[in-house]
Amino acid sequence: MDNRPIGIFDSGIGGLTVVDSISKSLPHETIHYVGDTARVPYGNKSMERVQQFSKEITQWLVNHECKIIIIACNTASSLALEFLRSKFDIPILGVIEPGVEATLKITMNNRVGVLGTHATIRSGNYVKMLKEYDSTISVVSQACPLFVPLVEEGWFSGDVPENIAKTYLEKIILSGVDTVILGCTHYPLLKDTIKKVLVGDITLVDSGNATAEKVKMVLNKERLNSEHNPNRSINCYVTDSVQSFESLAGKFIETSITSVSYIDAF
Repeated sequence: MDNRPIGIFDSGIGGLTVVDSISKSLPHETIHYVGDTARVPYGNKSMERVQQFSKEITQWLVNHECKIIIIACNTASSLALEFLRSKFDIPILGVIEPGVEATLKITMNNRVGVLGTHATIRSGNYVKMLKEYDSTISVVSQACPLFVPLVEEGWFSGDVPENIAKTYLEKIILSGVDTVILGCTHYPLLKDTIKKVLVGDITLVDSGNATAEKVKMVLNKERLNSEHNPNRSINCYVTDSVQSFESLAGKFIETSITSVSYIDAF
């Protein structure tokens, strides 16, 4: 039994969808979540900058005795996962590999769509990993940068998000994919609109749920799981306004947050 917390971080608030999945899958675990809201978004920043930010946050979580680190950000998972693994002697997971593994179990026609930020799509990591698992797979990628501000404004449905989704998803629709990876932690909140625009029998893969299963597996394998922890909590730490974070958090997480604190550590 190991009652140390799970450390999770994202460039902002979207990673709370991953926190929600993990907290439901592992109800006895304490979670420390860092949302780097002062430096969001990561999607338009260089690899070197994303690696720097990710290292700073990971070090903070390690200093706060976290037993495993989850990068709940597709951009940072794309650009910083291997870098962090080379710097820290602790289990570190991203959200890309679990999403890819889940997708390969679902697709029937080996045609997969990937939606993400510019940085995630530009990195090509989803395509690379999918083809490493199965070289015959066909992948169509599409950056959807306006999806993030739509979610943060609470525009999950209606004419505006539907029209934007139609523009972004035209290539995906024409490609004949049967599975689409939501390669950004904000995107699951738009899944009803995305599904409506895609039409047909297309399965959406939420990497948050897949990541939760991967975390459970790693904790069990490494004997790091906390099976009985009556004092479990979900503690959030942000690098900008606590009030702004609290006003949006309820859109991303159903589980109750124990505390939200400001940190100025980077």
